[in-house]
Amino acid sequence: MKQSALLLAVIGLLTACSTVQPVSTSAGPEFQTTEPLMTQSLFSDKAATISEENIQKILDGKYKLPQQLRVAIARIDPATQFRRPYWSDEQYLKTQQSYLDLFSDKLKQSGKVTKLSVIPDLLLAKAPTFTNLREAAVRMQADVIVVYTISSDIYSKYKVFSRPDIKAFATTQLAVIDVRTGLIPFSTIVTKDFLSQKGKEELENAEAAARIQNEAVLLTIQDIGQQITAFLNAK
Repeated sequence: MKQSALLLAVIGLLTACSTVQPVSTSAGPEFQTTEPLMTQSLFSDKAATISEENIQKILDGKYKLPQQLRVAIARIDPATQFRRPYWSDEQYLKTQQSYLDLFSDKLKQSGKVTKLSVIPDLLLAKAPTFTNLREAAVRMQADVIVVYTISSDIYSKYKVFSRPDIKAFATTQLAVIDVRTGLIPFSTIVTKDFLSQKGKEELENAEAAARIQNEAVLLTIQDIGQQITAFLNAK
């Protein structure tokens, strides 16, 4: 019995004095794991109009603009389109036509544009959808459709002993839609402002405000015209 007790005491002493090796928390190269690469959406979107398979094809695919383009152009009035009450229908229509003409002139500067047509309002819904725009362009046998919208507003800062400063700002949005693929190879948003005063030949501030507001819009169209011309010529 004494020998057994002595043996157990010796074993316990040796165990207590043994060195404890720390456990490494970092695995060696052979134990490291690579996180899986995600290549598609993990979210379930029941309202999606493009399948997961087609999303992968679009993102992995390569787009090339046709060398010769039949272009259709369409204007969309934003829901918040600002329209001054002093503008007559004639003034409004003439102004909108001048914007359309300016966009058309910019597009014609590209040698790739072989045909340019305007989509009439009667072919578009009141709030046109992507499908509505694309189908209208198909009916006109266009390769791409250029869609733009313009919104603008003015501010007046009245002075006691001098003519008031009138400041206008305008925002123009434009997108090019490829009719065949439904892709949008080009889009831009430009905001400009213009500050001026009522001219001596202008009878009232309302007339000056209309002119200044128009100047702000023209600045955005000039900027976008340069952008889209450079885009078409670069492709």
